[in-house]
Amino acid sequence: MKPPSRLLPLVEDCLIDEVLSQLMSGKEADVYVVRSGSKIRAAKVYKEASKRSFKKAVTYQEGRKVRNSRRARAMEKGSKFGRKQQEDTWQNAEVDALQRVARAGVRVPETFGCVEGVLLMELITGEDGNVAPRLSEVSMPVEQALEDHDVMMQYVVRMLCAGVIHGDLSEFNVLVDEYGPVVIDMPQAVNAAANNNAEAMLKRDVNNMREYYGRFAPELLTTRYADEIWALYAEGELTPETELTGEFKDPSEAADVDGVLQEIIAAMAEEEERLERIRAAEESD
Repeated sequence: MKPPSRLLPLVEDCLIDEVLSQLMSGKEADVYVVRSGSKIRAAKVYKEASKRSFKKAVTYQEGRKVRNSRRARAMEKGSKFGRKQQEDTWQNAEVDALQRVARAGVRVPETFGCVEGVLLMELITGEDGNVAPRLSEVSMPVEQALEDHDVMMQYVVRMLCAGVIHGDLSEFNVLVDEYGPVVIDMPQAVNAAANNNAEAMLKRDVNNMREYYGRFAPELLTTRYADEIWALYAEGELTPETELTGEFKDPSEAADVDGVLQEIIAAMAEEEERLERIRAAEESD
């Protein structure tokens, strides 16, 4: 097919030899199947901010650091240069997140660079050589659902230990090939330590996975992996090797009424003694 205008710079730089087809059009990008030499890859073309429909982007960007102070000031002012830097930051965030979680042991597409708002990356395929289906398009027996859910929980933990929360994890952002789940689409990845919404986003990601796999393995619907994972993380006890149980008990310590009464009585007695000393001192005068 004729290369779209946004892909021409990559064709001219010989990063892409041929555009084979359009794979999908999403809320923040269009994806094309391309040929680079003998390799078939995916080219993700990010849409401009005015054309993106991704909601509450500012919420996801909270906590992302811009090292260059000039860029940071421009982004705050909203100048033309600042808006360009905001776009570059949004696009590069996915590359950074994918590379970081890959190093942590999470299966994600390999990246080959981001040029002019286009991310060139590995095309995940199935056993038949065609593009791997999304999790939303896959049915599975109970045993497979339980196994793949365990894998996804492990990936969530590894991402969190690397300081990353996907932020939009669902059956639409996971591909399935012959080796299992592959996590995709991470431009909105959240800084776990610096974003005030981190806990809510982590729990939403985990519960989305629970609900989907629970369609095939209903016993998952009563698990509480989200609460367990966050509690361990908040206490500094979460590691990539942590064995999860899916169980969690809400803090429900009964109030120590007797103890409180004892403290009140002791305080009253202490106050009475103080007043008695004051009266004694006044009488002695």
